[in-house]
Amino acid sequence: MEQVFKNLKQKAFAQPYPEVKERRKVLKQIKKMLLKSESAIIEAINKDFTYREPFETQIAELFPSIKTIQHASKHLSSWVLPEKRKVSIWFKPATAKVMYQPLGVVGVIVPWNYPLYLAIGPIVAAIAAGNRVMVKMSEFTPHFSQLFAELCDKYVDNGWLNIVNGDAEVAADFAALPFDHLLFTGSTDIGKKVMASASKNLTPVTLELGGKSPTIIDEGYPIEKAVEKLLFGKLLNSGQTCLAPDYVFVHNSHKDSFVKTCKAVAQKFYPDWKRAHYTAMINNKQWERHQQLLDDANEKGAELIPLFQDSETTGRKQPPHLVMGVTDQMLIMQQEIFGPSLPVIFFDSIDSVIKSINSRPRPLALYLLSYDKDHFKRLMIETHSGGVTVNDTILHVSQENLPFGGIGPSGMGHYHGLEGFKTFSHAKSIFNQSRVASSKLIYPPYGKLSRFLYRLMRGR
Repeated sequence: MEQVFKNLKQKAFAQPYPEVKERRKVLKQIKKMLLKSESAIIEAINKDFTYREPFETQIAELFPSIKTIQHASKHLSSWVLPEKRKVSIWFKPATAKVMYQPLGVVGVIVPWNYPLYLAIGPIVAAIAAGNRVMVKMSEFTPHFSQLFAELCDKYVDNGWLNIVNGDAEVAADFAALPFDHLLFTGSTDIGKKVMASASKNLTPVTLELGGKSPTIIDEGYPIEKAVEKLLFGKLLNSGQTCLAPDYVFVHNSHKDSFVKTCKAVAQKFYPDWKRAHYTAMINNKQWERHQQLLDDANEKGAELIPLFQDSETTGRKQPPHLVMGVTDQMLIMQQEIFGPSLPVIFFDSIDSVIKSINSRPRPLALYLLSYDKDHFKRLMIETHSGGVTVNDTILHVSQENLPFGGIGPSGMGHYHGLEGFKTFSHAKSIFNQSRVASSKLIYPPYGKLSRFLYRLMRGR
């Protein structure tokens, strides 16, 4: 692994500023790889999950991966242009600009829940910025991780992209390499370890973590529409999404209809959930962890309401539940759920919602289903989250012109689109002095003219 890193470093030193056409060529190769290998990718991810709905892989992994490549290729020529900056009147006629320079070698650590998209997204941003990329795939998706390594080796020019596979020990060694930037997607606990390891090399990090992302269903918002949007975001990939709605505030005006509507919508979405459309948990460890959250809530007085008529588990598929009567003492309200269960909190006043959100660690996302402009304004100003989708769920992640990232425990730094290009670039400040420069007027020895100029420059 160290030799792979050294080889990429040598490539970066030999070609410190790859031309735009070469970067586009590599992006085109990655796009061709995805288009030519779609069936194989779907099948490999399906094997890793024991069942992953094929359309979910297409719409939540392949489509956004291809879209991010197209976006970067289209805008790359404008992104690389130096940005002109203004110069103070006291330094004119000098000029100033910011040049975006490749960092060198970027490391990417990929999670298991969306192993394609969460690899391709940072890879594309890093290559668009002119970097070489080294990627550690998840050991929990062995079929796809091996396939991805083989495909990259087959389709992508040598010296641009290397894939590393292995267990947690390999991941620890990977994080300890002196990358020029390291991006990690995963849990907050592991993110802290990655950051500690990177700090030994003073490697800057982007951490894409998670947290408990709240959804608010406000008074006056149509309940069926709200529940459709809520359950689409929640049950996609069986809740194994860092952006999934983690718990929901429901206005008391919907109290009588909420549970009934959730059952109707869930059964409409997944009429044959044991055989089709509904994704399984990735492994036994995650299945058991999710079950422990439910058991703990049940033991502490919560009511578990299954949303499917047939709620017996099958294989690693876990049916969704509403969790009513939750308290902060329950693990399900302390940990990110990462599964198909949804705690429900009824409310009367938006004040109580804001207070509750602010009492918890800052989440990766917030979802507001409301037509109330005042409530929207207050939630945007008075709460913090990595991003927001209004009158839907999770879709802000698909907008290439919006930066994606967390805040506090849900992450640091951003990528996607232009922000991704800048994350993996060094913004080099360049001040270009003119032939006729006034700076010599402040050279020593200092006298009356110097002091007069200082008073003039300082102002009153």
